Amino acid sequence: MIAEVQEKTISSAPSLITEAEALEILEGKTHLLSVVARASEERNRYYTNRVRIHILDNIKNGYCPEDCGYCAQRKGGDSGIQEYSLKSPEEIWEDAKRAKDNGAYRFCMVTSGRGPTDNAVDKLAETISKINGELGMKVCLSAGILDAKKARVLKDAGLDRYNHNLNTSESKYNEICSTHTFKDRLTTLEAAKEADIGLCSGIIVGMGEELKDLVQVAFELKRLGVISIPVNFFIPIKGHAIQKSSLTPEFCIRVLSVFRLVNPDSEIRIGAGREGHLGSLQSMALFVANSLFAEGYLNVKGSEMVQTMNLIRDCSMVPEFTEGVPEGWDEYESQSLYDEKNFPELYKHKK
Repeated sequence: MIAEVQEKTISSAPSLITEAEALEILEGKTHLLSVVARASEERNRYYTNRVRIHILDNIKNGYCPEDCGYCAQRKGGDSGIQEYSLKSPEEIWEDAKRAKDNGAYRFCMVTSGRGPTDNAVDKLAETISKINGELGMKVCLSAGILDAKKARVLKDAGLDRYNHNLNTSESKYNEICSTHTFKDRLTTLEAAKEADIGLCSGIIVGMGEELKDLVQVAFELKRLGVISIPVNFFIPIKGHAIQKSSLTPEFCIRVLSVFRLVNPDSEIRIGAGREGHLGSLQSMALFVANSLFAEGYLNVKGSEMVQTMNLIRDCSMVPEFTEGVPEGWDEYESQSLYDEKNFPELYKHKK
């Protein structure tokens, strides 16, 4: 299927619920299925039955001077992850080509560090321009703190979106990071917005926050007009340094629904942790969110592409490609347990 929808760079639809109503949803005071039905109606209004698949490419890993408590790459984290410097433009382009062949709608490049140098921005701009020109593929970049000048260079190269997550509320932020501030993150998002780059910014749920913190982030993203919102669920692997919350699949669905109803025309993406925290409710989540990651996250494995494609098919939805249908699409055809070839193995008691 060809992606024919003209994408907006800013969210403009008004919120459909108040902060008080959002809090009631998270507190479980509103029946889950009624919440999902309302959120699903808005999802369908703006995105029909399409699902955008994003593939992350960690183009620089580790060596980070920041102390973000939720990140395995943080300073002094001792997580055991592999560290490597910025990949070459050729390596990144090959990764992008492979992602497109696998059915990715957008290629997401992520680099560790406080922010890119002028030289790094020039190299990234060259790579973005090549991916745009030769692959015709949409690109999102996450490279840390950015100023207006660097944002303009990236925009001129064809950058589609810039990712810089708020992660938590302003009042909670100093509990998860001390090397930069919530305001630093807002300044970066405002610089990208001024350059007319679509904003990608979201949250990490499950870091010991209160429900009001989740609500505050949802409405702050609305104020900023963020068009792409990844909702991540904290994965407590070695190297992290924050308190974790207990998350249930139902609560995760409620969080996704709140972010949809506060930001009805934004791309709501099921981010990291969907496999472990949503479990058997992953299908339900797709009736609220219209986007997800495949092939894992920054430093944690996730569902393989074939599993992701079958999840989408099970919901009678279709993946949204940048252009055409990728080679090998037929390989993702779902196979039924009850195919005739499986019959001999279904009997509990064999002769």
